[in-house]
Amino acid sequence: MTNLLDGVRVIDLSRVLAGPYCTMMLGDLGADVIKVEMPGRGDDTRHWGPPFAEGSESAYFLCTNRNKRSLTLNLKSERGLTILRDLVGKGDVLVENFKVGTLERWGLTYEALQRLRPGLIYCTITGYGYTGPYRHRAGYDFIIQAEGGIMSITGPTEGEPHKVGVAIADITAGLFAANAILAALFARERTGRGQRIDISLLDCQVAWLANVASNYLVSGKVPARYGNAHPNIVPYQVFRARDRHFAFAVGNDSQWETFCRAVGKPEWHEDARFATNAARVENRDTLISLLDELFARRDLDDWLGELEALGIPAAPINTIDQVFADPQVRSRGMQVAMPHPTAGTLSMTASPLAIPTAPTQLRHPPPLLGQHTDEILREILGCDDGTIHALRQAAVV
Repeated sequence: MTNLLDGVRVIDLSRVLAGPYCTMMLGDLGADVIKVEMPGRGDDTRHWGPPFAEGSESAYFLCTNRNKRSLTLNLKSERGLTILRDLVGKGDVLVENFKVGTLERWGLTYEALQRLRPGLIYCTITGYGYTGPYRHRAGYDFIIQAEGGIMSITGPTEGEPHKVGVAIADITAGLFAANAILAALFARERTGRGQRIDISLLDCQVAWLANVASNYLVSGKVPARYGNAHPNIVPYQVFRARDRHFAFAVGNDSQWETFCRAVGKPEWHEDARFATNAARVENRDTLISLLDELFARRDLDDWLGELEALGIPAAPINTIDQVFADPQVRSRGMQVAMPHPTAGTLSMTASPLAIPTAPTQLRHPPPLLGQHTDEILREILGCDDGTIHALRQAAVV
């Protein structure tokens, strides 16, 4: 079966999360992703555990490196840089997340890269981008979450701010980078020209503040923390039924009226304090207190059955094991298994890119360090056994 990115070769110099997440998406779509790693060590996340799968591959590394081939290459050596240049000459996309200016110091400016491979798409993913006063700072997801504002609006209304439970600044930067690369590949089909893409974790974090950023830019008021509540919609938060917590979301006034009448509280809908969403936002505390008392009278399963019948959004707050046992998640095939050279059968999340006409495929498990070095050197650069042996003896690969 033909993949959408068949024939596209990605030279992946990135490590940790943002870059590898971006290139995994491209690999899922069929690109040949060559993951270039330092001999003897590899991607930092190979060592980030426990947990480790059988064979000592870290769960962290496994989550974001499928559909890639691993080539070890010592980029501190001149011969290693020569091999990198040769690879670039046979690639379509180069992704890297070194500190700003690293490739330029190696003589690999965008202009030089275009001479090596006309039409190359060159994407850098850094903490702060290639311009601005912070451009030379290292980028860490936690720090970006703090600087980019998301922590100031995450967590309980009282107490310390909270980070998001996954490295969301890294993940979204990877998503934005993949989008930009795909757009550049599409444009190259029409123009033949490459592109220089400068993705900043901080830029991405600020961009997806979305309605919260807009609230500030429109009103001039600094957004507060609402815990699990919503700044613009009420009721839209966590409540506790008699036995456990759940999420409850009334998205419009029609749903609110339906809910009030169904639970025997038509007066809530008729009360001017609660009749419209704007009024409910203004009188949030009073209404939430009433709902707390109502929901505490019955077990969650009772509430979920009734709310489902009414078409009112509500859901249990699942733990991760419950997520993978959920019938919808199972039906959509979001847990997959594939053979792995040391872990045996490896269980992992599937790609969410559901394209029935050209489905994503699990072509390669997350690679062992340097697993494909010889294969890549022979296949792409035409190296013979003697040359590869010499490169190993010289600690180039």
